[in-house]
Amino acid sequence: MRWRYEETVLAMCTLAFLATMAARLVISPVVPRITAEFGVSNSVIGLALTGMWTAYFCSQFPSGVLGDRFGERRVILVAVGGTAVASAFLAIAPLFPVFVVGTIALGAVAGLHYSVATSLLTRTYDEIGVAIGVHNSGGPLAGLVAPPIAAWVAVRYGWRAAIAVGAVVAVPIFVLFARSVRPTTPQRPDQPMAERFELEPVVELLSRPKIAFTCALAILGDFVWQATSSFLPTFLVAHRGQSATTASLVFGGYFVVQGITQVGVGAVSDRYGRDMTTAACMVLSVAGFALFVAVPGTVAVAAGVVLLGIGLGWGAALLPRFMDHLSAAERGAGFGLVRTVYGVVGALGSVVTGTLADLFGWGVSFGFLAVLLTIVFVALAVNWAFSLGY
Repeated sequence: MRWRYEETVLAMCTLAFLATMAARLVISPVVPRITAEFGVSNSVIGLALTGMWTAYFCSQFPSGVLGDRFGERRVILVAVGGTAVASAFLAIAPLFPVFVVGTIALGAVAGLHYSVATSLLTRTYDEIGVAIGVHNSGGPLAGLVAPPIAAWVAVRYGWRAAIAVGAVVAVPIFVLFARSVRPTTPQRPDQPMAERFELEPVVELLSRPKIAFTCALAILGDFVWQATSSFLPTFLVAHRGQSATTASLVFGGYFVVQGITQVGVGAVSDRYGRDMTTAACMVLSVAGFALFVAVPGTVAVAAGVVLLGIGLGWGAALLPRFMDHLSAAERGAGFGLVRTVYGVVGALGSVVTGTLADLFGWGVSFGFLAVLLTIVFVALAVNWAFSLGY
């Protein structure tokens, strides 16, 4: 089969997503080392990570507007290059307040990528579930590569060198993307950017019933995804008594499963529907959390990794639901807007989970995440059973 330029765009967008995700994920395996060096609690480091994810999602709407004005290629290059710079800054932070500033800066520049890349792929491919699934696999692939490497580097050279791994990954991908992807035509090059931020059209879009319902589901799902990405290695060490290295390998395994199954989740949603596939993901995730929290033994961990890896790949099924209800002209800034809304609220997952762990223990905090996903399943079931049309 002849390789097409469209596949090059998809491959480069996926690698760019890998770069922006890897820089954030290398922090998770070294959280205990960071808390020990700076003398802070889980809730405080959770607050810093929440700041990072909040900044990440606050960038989504502006990135969509910038993509429409200047073209997606430029914005993605800024995202990947900025990720490299922010990772290097974070690795040399001398004080915890400076570290917090670095995490927020990292989230802000990394957040410029996803919305514009998704918009570019949506107007490149017809089967957007599959394309978004392939693109989303860049995140799990980063989870496979980055945390184990970061854990190994931290043992030998310290947590600062581990965080610098994010810059080492981003620089060559920046160069490869710049050489491989042609300049993209802006969708709205002449429209004043200030018009895109007017309140009335923003409120109108978010108040559409189908968009609002999907946002609510995405908020809960993303809350859980963020919390898991921030604290799964720490949970495995503190609650299940695993070593830091083993916990990082399990964390990587979780992303391996997610990376392998993302495309399948997207393809199933194209074929059998967004809602049914999302609901199935919720069931699998809840089962995975139950095994992690309540069932001892390595078999439970292995099964939990598989179930959680598949289930928390819900984005390949749910996110195309937004595109299904947005016009072609709205998909750039419109998708960025909904990403900002559900992501900013979902970013509270890190601080809330860290606080619950400090107050009640890791079993309670991760059990709470399972409850949130159960609510998503119930909402989808009720919408289907009563034909509410959301």
